Amino acid sequence: MLLDSQINEVADRQKKTFLGRNTGILREKRQEITLYENFVTIITGVRRGGKSTLMLQLLENATEGVFFLNFEDPRLAGFDPDDFSRLDTVIEKAGARILFFDEIQMLTHWEGYVRQKLDESFRVVVTGSNATLLSRELGTKLTGRNLPYELFPFSYREFLAFSSRENSDSSVLYYLEHGGFPEYLKTGNGVVLNRLLEDILMKDIAVRYGLRDVNSLRQLAVYLLSNIGKPVSATGLKNLFDLRSPATILEYFSYLENTYVVQFMPKFSYSLKVQIRNPRKVYAIDMGLFTHNSIVFTDETGRRLENTVYLHLRRKYTELYYFQDQRECDFIAVYKGKPVEILQVCYELTDLNRNREFTGLKEALDFFKEEKGRIITFHQKDTFKFHGKVIEVVPLKEFLME
Repeated sequence: MLLDSQINEVADRQKKTFLGRNTGILREKRQEITLYENFVTIITGVRRGGKSTLMLQLLENATEGVFFLNFEDPRLAGFDPDDFSRLDTVIEKAGARILFFDEIQMLTHWEGYVRQKLDESFRVVVTGSNATLLSRELGTKLTGRNLPYELFPFSYREFLAFSSRENSDSSVLYYLEHGGFPEYLKTGNGVVLNRLLEDILMKDIAVRYGLRDVNSLRQLAVYLLSNIGKPVSATGLKNLFDLRSPATILEYFSYLENTYVVQFMPKFSYSLKVQIRNPRKVYAIDMGLFTHNSIVFTDETGRRLENTVYLHLRRKYTELYYFQDQRECDFIAVYKGKPVEILQVCYELTDLNRNREFTGLKEALDFFKEEKGRIITFHQKDTFKFHGKVIEVVPLKEFLME
């Protein structure tokens, strides 16, 4: 239990620090977000991915009093449900009508409090480093009253703006290696991303879910980061770690995905059972995280390219699949039940791989009854006709600017 004065002091100090920060480059997600009464704006994303900066950018045009509180502050460690009434008093004294709550998933019963503030005509923004903030933890109290958004590390366009670079092959290569975490790009120190992964594993997973076997979790995270673009399954991994139960591995998969360390992409099928039975491909949330936390012994430029294409698509679509029949097609982006992008990824088309890449893409186009698909390469640009299908070859630096 906390005193009014304690909450007020923490809020005042946080606000001064928060408002004193540089708002940085305008995030692309900012253009999508409007704050409404009766709806809570929920922003989730990986830790240190820029959620607080995005909140600050949302404040720039605020015409009413603003109240900000980050619940990860250790001075609020004793905050319990009874303290919400004290928080009401502090907010009232501040004369605020727009509430920003950072990392609110640290609290139990937070959704009931947010619902109360909506009923009182406050505009509310909450952030969290766990994707379940968008689903299970919303419960029934905020059903139909939430507007969810996901924020990833810098896109390629944001990276160019942040680093004052021109769109070029060299910029793309730099992005493929270093990714888009703002703090890491400022310093270039890989320890920043080592520490980030450790913080996620400990604070967002081990402590939150009461896990004791952190070492197995860490080994699994490194394994998944080292195998981006490859299919993985709990059954296939059960003998690699001390986690002998596929159910436990699946549980760890969900923890790592919900905290945005990795993302899993299923094989396309109209049957959910078939999707579940088949291995899913794994991708890192950021290429810098891959560079500094994976165990690989080659440049892996092809897999870096594929992962970067995945992230670009993932920023636009929530439904992504790979397609596999006789051959494989890397990405099927689905929107409102229909395929909107069918893509193959290949670092460079050559006489040795062209037929394989074209055939995999054609099989997917035939299945979905589409006439045109694309192959994303590092620098090639061309158009082909292949068995009645139009295949556009697009360089990555063009694709990432779309």
